Amino acid sequence: MTAPSLPLDSANQRISREPAHLPRERRITMAALACLVFFTTCGGAFGLEPLIGAVGPGLAVILILITPLVWSLPTAMMVAELTTLMPEEGGYYVWIRETFGPFWAVQQACWTMASSVVWLAMFPVLFVSYLMFLLPAISIYGAGHPGTGPVIRWLIAVLVIVAGMWLNLRGSRDVGGLAKVSTFLVLGAFALMLLVWLTRGGAPGAAVEVISRDLAANHKGVLLLGLSYVIFNYSGWDNVSTYAGEVDRPQRNYPRAIGIALLLLVLAYLLPVLAGITVTTQPAIWSSDAGWPVISQMLGGHWLRNVIAAAGLVSTWNLFSAQLLYVSRLPYVMACDGWLPRCFAKVSQETAVPKVAIFCFCAIAAVFAALSFGSLAIISCLLYAGALTLEFLSLIALRIRRPHAHRVFRVPGGWLGMAYVCVTPFAFCALVLYATLRDWLAFPGQLLVVGAVVASGVSLYFSRRIAASPGVTGGVRQP
Repeated sequence: MTAPSLPLDSANQRISREPAHLPRERRITMAALACLVFFTTCGGAFGLEPLIGAVGPGLAVILILITPLVWSLPTAMMVAELTTLMPEEGGYYVWIRETFGPFWAVQQACWTMASSVVWLAMFPVLFVSYLMFLLPAISIYGAGHPGTGPVIRWLIAVLVIVAGMWLNLRGSRDVGGLAKVSTFLVLGAFALMLLVWLTRGGAPGAAVEVISRDLAANHKGVLLLGLSYVIFNYSGWDNVSTYAGEVDRPQRNYPRAIGIALLLLVLAYLLPVLAGITVTTQPAIWSSDAGWPVISQMLGGHWLRNVIAAAGLVSTWNLFSAQLLYVSRLPYVMACDGWLPRCFAKVSQETAVPKVAIFCFCAIAAVFAALSFGSLAIISCLLYAGALTLEFLSLIALRIRRPHAHRVFRVPGGWLGMAYVCVTPFAFCALVLYATLRDWLAFPGQLLVVGAVVASGVSLYFSRRIAASPGVTGGVRQP
């Protein structure tokens, strides 16, 4: 595909395919990048509770231990290699475009944007659930006014979206700076919970007994929903590539930041869960409606509940802000290639912020915030699994086509290492697909949404190609 003419801004200045040049003091540092990766992939143990409630503590702990090896680590290494090979704005969109051409790049971007909108909508909903622990008047009023309670919760979620939009409009540097402070607050809150657990007689041996009893009981959860939650809580490594053009020394800092974030993720999930299952294993408590605030209250009282609930507010808001940061860069690069209207290609000359994309994603997220968490997770994971499959295929293809290209980080172990990095996520994606096909009657509406997203990506590609045909203007320029 030959690139279209670059669009013009209101001052008749060409809009570059790369974001406005950012001085080093406006770029994302390595520490900030590590914290952004943390909030893109994890953000603490918040949101993990339904996994334990769905499949039981035994299988949940096994998934928490195995998933980093078969999903997170391979994905993180894939992202580290491809980002250091092509540290460009747009990340995986650029990888797929360079490997398989514009059709699959457009499909991958559409799947990812749809999946990301689902994630964007989840975090304001979780924010409201944690806020109700600190302000119980919200739930009390909702119980007394059934018709207005959901509206009030939705309005609060919209305010969370607006706050995240405001932060992102200030630029990626500010989003990363706040992520550093928030990482300390969230991890500190769970460290305090673990300290209380230890001082009150908690021990790893008690957690092992709970796990053994649960596995012996052969507890069965909902397979599709359980897989959806674990993938949701261990995904997002590739998404941090989309703003590589705004990172200071990306080829050096991406592998380091990803490694730090992966270690934090495993500890942030495993240790609180081991402590929590010794307090209770009730599915009603291990849920998005109760979760860590209730567990911490059972462990340390109301004051600890309030600390964890406050950390939940910090985490969910930063999760939203980090997701908005990466997804807003996709319409920018697609518009530069002519697949979206030119207004999406305009960025701030001071902060490199694509304002139109941010406004659009926030508006769509506000609508999706009315849906349930479980339904959203299924849609998100199916789309994400498809997009990630293309990225791993791109890794293999680029190793074959450009074996000697300079890579600051390279997946170790030669082709044996590549087999590990690619085969295990493929197997995991296949398992998700199997579970979906097996349980599709339980979630027909969600699968219809997935089909609509796939159809929209194909329609976008061919409609823009048709618009680019001779005698028609406004589409992608033909070679």
